Amino acid sequence: MTILKLQRTTLILFVSAILLGSFVYFYEIKGAPQREAAKTTKQPIFAFEEDEIQSVIIYTDDETWQFERFSNPELGWQMKKPKNTLANDAAISFLLNLLAKGESDRTISATADKLEEYGLDRPSATIEVELAGEKIHKLALGKPDFNESFLYAQVDPSKQKSQELSVLLVPIDFKYAVNRPMSEWEESKDDSETSEESTSEAESSDNQEESSDTEKESSDTEE
Repeated sequence: MTILKLQRTTLILFVSAILLGSFVYFYEIKGAPQREAAKTTKQPIFAFEEDEIQSVIIYTDDETWQFERFSNPELGWQMKKPKNTLANDAAISFLLNLLAKGESDRTISATADKLEEYGLDRPSATIEVELAGEKIHKLALGKPDFNESFLYAQVDPSKQKSQELSVLLVPIDFKYAVNRPMSEWEESKDDSETSEESTSEAESSDNQEESSDTEKESSDTEE
């Protein structure tokens, strides 16, 4: 009985060693190239800088949001739709940073009939970006992935003419960046008043400087 027990224990240890060795082999050796490839597949979603963005339009099922950059950088952004008012700088900056700096986790090849699986046959939101020089890019947002860490998305979907379409996994932050109530998109009253005061002070300072220069020129002429 003791010998049989020892043999059974030895067999269990032997099988365990084989299983452990197989795991190490497939994970460390066989799996290394795939893990390395996964690391290197992260790519920027777009190839433009934040300050190149001149306007942004967000299309959702419920609303269309349109924002434009003021020609004077100090004034920030203006909401044009659904309301004409100053835009909240923090909300706009968050979205612009995602568009300019965001990376796709990986790219999936899919055919047109598979887009429904990713929620891209009818996107939950589409972001249209206009750059300086009137160049336009679009980002269509679909469903979240299984663990809700990323969203399925398409870059410039109308330009993809081949049978194999590229579906990207982009940060879930895009979901929070576009799904906001009006109160978060428009500049708060306190911020608006502060902005107006700063603008008035700047204009007043400029006027005083111009007046001082004019008086100095007049004095020099009289002399």
